[in-house]
Amino acid sequence: MITLDSKIPEGPLQDKWTHYKENARLVSPANKKKLEIIVVGTGISGAPAASALGELGYNVKVFCYQDTPRRAHSVAAQGGINAAKNYKNDGDSVYQLFYDVIKGGDFRAREANVYRIAEVSNQVIDHFTAIGVPFAREYGGTLTTRSFGGVQVSRTFYSRGQTGQQVLLGAYSSLTRQIKEGTVTMYPRREMLDIVVIDGKARGIITRNLLTGEIERHSAHAVVLATGGYGTIYYLSTLAVNSNASAAWSAYKRGAAFANPSFVQIHPSSVPQMNEFQSKLTLMSESLRNDGRVWVPKNKGDKRPANEIPEEDRDYYLERRYPAFGNLVPRDVASRAAKERCDAGYGVGPTGLAVNLDFRDAIKKQGKKAIEEKYGNLFDMYKDITGIDSYTEPMRIYPAGHYTMGGLWVSYELMTTIPGLFAVGESNFSDHGANRLGASSLMQGAGDGYFILPYTIGNYLASEIKTPKIKTDLPEFHEAETRSVEKINKLLSVGGKQTPTTFHKKLGKIMWDHCGMTRNEEGLTEALGMIRELREEFWRDLLVPGRADELNQELEKAGRVADFLELGELMVTDALNRRESCGAHFREESQTPDHEALRNDDEYAYVAVWEYNEDGPPALHKEELKFEFVELKQRSYK
Repeated sequence: MITLDSKIPEGPLQDKWTHYKENARLVSPANKKKLEIIVVGTGISGAPAASALGELGYNVKVFCYQDTPRRAHSVAAQGGINAAKNYKNDGDSVYQLFYDVIKGGDFRAREANVYRIAEVSNQVIDHFTAIGVPFAREYGGTLTTRSFGGVQVSRTFYSRGQTGQQVLLGAYSSLTRQIKEGTVTMYPRREMLDIVVIDGKARGIITRNLLTGEIERHSAHAVVLATGGYGTIYYLSTLAVNSNASAAWSAYKRGAAFANPSFVQIHPSSVPQMNEFQSKLTLMSESLRNDGRVWVPKNKGDKRPANEIPEEDRDYYLERRYPAFGNLVPRDVASRAAKERCDAGYGVGPTGLAVNLDFRDAIKKQGKKAIEEKYGNLFDMYKDITGIDSYTEPMRIYPAGHYTMGGLWVSYELMTTIPGLFAVGESNFSDHGANRLGASSLMQGAGDGYFILPYTIGNYLASEIKTPKIKTDLPEFHEAETRSVEKINKLLSVGGKQTPTTFHKKLGKIMWDHCGMTRNEEGLTEALGMIRELREEFWRDLLVPGRADELNQELEKAGRVADFLELGELMVTDALNRRESCGAHFREESQTPDHEALRNDDEYAYVAVWEYNEDGPPALHKEELKFEFVELKQRSYK
């Protein structure tokens, strides 16, 4: 039975992080050299974590399944990074950023965690600027910003539509410096299969060399998971095809609790699905809604080309419904609004499952050159995919699976319910509540890795300085390796006829239809049965060609789909349990008269924390959310 201890410091909100740092135990330089840390993942939380810990003098081993750390999926982030610098003098502050994130997450996040990430956001921008990230600048050379959804200030720092790529390159440069210095050892093309727990503490991992199939044992005094989210459970999503939940899921099955698994963000601005052969969808940055206007025809079934529809026949429905925020409402609000219009018969394009994102007015006012300077690479990408020139006619967009607010439960120290196992970035649940505001993922990931984890893991490792190097010939390593090999052999031995991708597509459709933008009791109950039947079919009719001792991408896929089938059931179970609407979790039975999410704070103001049970259903624990510094009230963007 797990025990939840959030370890939130006492005192005023603005003093909690300072108080924690002042009281955190330290590890001397001489002792840091004796301690080993494993970091799994090299994205915008993993690369900063590994480089920062290496810079401090720890012995760090970092793992990724790509051929190079710079291929981590953070490279695909487009829009920007939030920070409370108030360069525009428009009323921004650390508190305002904190409040926007709390409100944007529909009051389902911890106050202390959210305030801390708002507080360190300024350090993130300063650091990336110092290491050469080419943020956009004003004519005079100062950094410039733009707005994102759910806010009324301009606080998003960006590098055209390539912010993720540029900041990851910056983090990668920090990481490679430490690799050269010898404090960090890099292990590419490795997939984590299991966590090794010894005497209740995380002491290592089991990996598979994806080129040779070799099973490897790696030990450490602490393990950090920076393995991203699980949005690819929908099959079609904005995420890289290889993004997966397996590392976090293996930790869950070893005792790390999973929090709010049903909180999944559907991004409103994806290129719509074009055929049945696609393996992913392409994101069109939320930043485009700074200048682009979202609309559909006023007349149902109007199939005229967009440019032939006059102004009086256009419904700018976001501006109409949410005049205070207009096109920059939060993602969950924009996604549901698009779905509602399309379901009602007002959608555009061949399938009717799209809305227009129109830059006509912005180009007329600012000129094509100004729009090109801000979004040119996004426009080029859209044209390459669709053949449409968005300078002359509107983009077509539709919601798609994107980000997961759920993840491994962590305390204020970013440690899971397994001592010594930490989770940073999207792999944890902590900062975004039921909906993430745009440009907050890079903020949190980098903040966790560079400026929070080094303090909190040091506080833990201060008790480990007398622990010798962990040996990999211990029984616990043997047991973990045996479990991993048995799973691989089981996948290879089914001998069926259907590929892992076939099962993934089937699961994705179930999840999208019943646990996507909208959910209801009947659909979720049906989904539970469908997932269980699909899992039985998977283990009866799976086809995995090839061997384990070679490069075998079908085997990799099969292992990930097996985990997704289990995770999907937990997501649906969590969605069934939460009989309220909040943020991206929209239960049709719980909505306001004007069809907005209706929370039930009396019964559901908690983090749903699930504990794995090998012999039966998972156990639900509740971390009550206490709001001392903000008023709980119905979210409104009107």
